[in-house]
Amino acid sequence: MSLKSIVRELREMKDGIGNISRRGTERKHWSNRTRSHIVPDVALSDPIEQGQWANLPPELLLDIIRRVEESEASWPARSALLFCASVCKSWREITKEIVKTPEECGRLTFPISLKQPGPRESPIQCFIKRDRANSVYRLYFGMTPSEDERDKLLLSAKKIRRATSTDFVISFVADDFSRASNMYAGKLRSNFLGTKFSIHDSQPPSDAAIQQPGRLSRRFHTKQVSPRVPACNYRVATISYELNVLRTRGPRRMHSAMHSIPLSSIQEGGSAPTPKSFPQSFDEKSFSGPLAIAKESAMDISSSGISRSAVTATSQELLVLKNKAPRWHEQLQCWCLNFKGRVTVASVKNFQLVAAVDPSHNIPVAEQEKVILQFGKIGKDIFTMDYRYPLSAFQAFAICLSSFDTKPACE
Repeated sequence: MSLKSIVRELREMKDGIGNISRRGTERKHWSNRTRSHIVPDVALSDPIEQGQWANLPPELLLDIIRRVEESEASWPARSALLFCASVCKSWREITKEIVKTPEECGRLTFPISLKQPGPRESPIQCFIKRDRANSVYRLYFGMTPSEDERDKLLLSAKKIRRATSTDFVISFVADDFSRASNMYAGKLRSNFLGTKFSIHDSQPPSDAAIQQPGRLSRRFHTKQVSPRVPACNYRVATISYELNVLRTRGPRRMHSAMHSIPLSSIQEGGSAPTPKSFPQSFDEKSFSGPLAIAKESAMDISSSGISRSAVTATSQELLVLKNKAPRWHEQLQCWCLNFKGRVTVASVKNFQLVAAVDPSHNIPVAEQEKVILQFGKIGKDIFTMDYRYPLSAFQAFAICLSSFDTKPACE
C-alpha cells in the first residue's frame, strides 16, 4: 500500500468515514478541514484504540510516520501529522518522538510549537491581520495573505480596555478569549500611559518549572480543579518604551527584558527554555477529546514568586532586546531600516529587535546584529512578523501587540 493511500485512510478514519469507497466526497471535506487551526476549534473524537492501525509493528509505524513528516513540510498538508497523532496512544507517542521542535526543524506542527523557540538560522515568517471593528488581532503562518483566505491561524488576541490599563488576551483559537477557557494562551498588559507592558504566559517557560516544591506546585498537579477557574499567569517578559519628553520626531525606542530567556541562550553552546508539553496532560487531551486543562485560581505569578526559580534557576543574566536604530535617509527625508522586502509601508509601528549586550559578554558581532524579531506594515491592517530563536511565536506575537497600543507619551 502506498504512503498516500495510508494517509488518505487515516483521514477517513478520523472523519468517521467507515466506507473507504466514499473517497469521491473526501476532496470537499478535506478542503474544509484544512481551515482548522493548530488547535482545532472543534474537539476531536476519542482515539481509536482497536482496529487495523492500532496494532501495526513499531518498525513499520515508525517508518510510515517518518515518511509523512518528511513529505508534508508545509500547511495544510502538514495536518496529516495531526491525524497520525489522533489514531491512538501508540501513534501519538511515536509522532511526538519523530516531530522535532521549531528550533531543530524550522516547522510548526503541534500547539506546543507556538511556545517553543524558533529556528536559529532562517526566521519563521508570519503576518498579522487587525480587525479594527472588534479589536481583534490574528496571527497567521505564511509570508503574505493568500487569495483564497485559507491561511493557517496560529494565535489571536483581543484588546480589552480597562480603567487604568489595557489587556490583550491571547488565545489559540479565533473567537474564544476567556481566561477560563482551555484555549487561553496568555496575555499582554500595559500601564496607563502605554509605556510599559508585561507578557504573561499561561504556563511555566519549561517543564522543569512545574515541579517546584510547595503549595503552588502541588495545586498544579491537582486534577480535581474546575476547568472554569481562570488560569495562572507567569510573567515571562516586560517591554518598556522610552518617553518622548521633548516631543521630537523619530522612531519609538523600546527594550524588552525576557525574564524567561537567559543571556547565555545566544552564546555559543547556549540554549533557551523549551517546554515539551502543556501542564495537566493538555498534550494528551488535545488530539482525543475536549481540552480539559485544570485551571487554578486567578493569580499573576511574577518574578518574585514561583517564576523566579522557573525562569532563572541559577540567577543567570536575562536576555534584553532593543530596537535596532534606523538611519536617516536624506533623499526620502525619513528614518529607514532594511526589512529585506518584508515591510513596504512606512509606519511608526515598524521595528526590528536585536540583542542588547555588553562587550564583556564576548558575544560575536554577527550574533549581536542578528535580527531576532521584525515587525512592519504591508497594507491596511496587515503586518508581517518574522521571528527566530530564542523567541517563541507566542512571545513574538505579544511583543508585536504592544506596538498596537496607543502611546501618546512616546510619540
